[in-house]
Amino acid sequence: MDGGAGGNAGGGGLSTAKTPADFLKSIRGRPVVVKLNSGVDYRGILACLDGYMNIAMEQTEEYVNGQLKNKYGDAFIRGNNVLYISTTKRTLGDQ
Repeated sequence: MDGGAGGNAGGGGLSTAKTPADFLKSIRGRPVVVKLNSGVDYRGILACLDGYMNIAMEQTEEYVNGQLKNKYGDAFIRGNNVLYISTTKRTLGDQ
């Protein structure tokens, strides 16, 4: 019984962990930063994405070396160019 209780305690901690798929579902409609393999950042609202990490964004801004270069209404990014997707940092006022 004790071994089972220990397993439950560990399992309880794991049940709160998010999978990458859960994370991606949770950020749809939120501001994100998409960094490409080339180093270019795209910041905007995540509209949708698929299993290949193809991304559709709205209100998109393109940043090169940290400087704003372009603004797009909607943008589509092919998944094989994506290095990572990150949510924008929240400030204390957002919590």
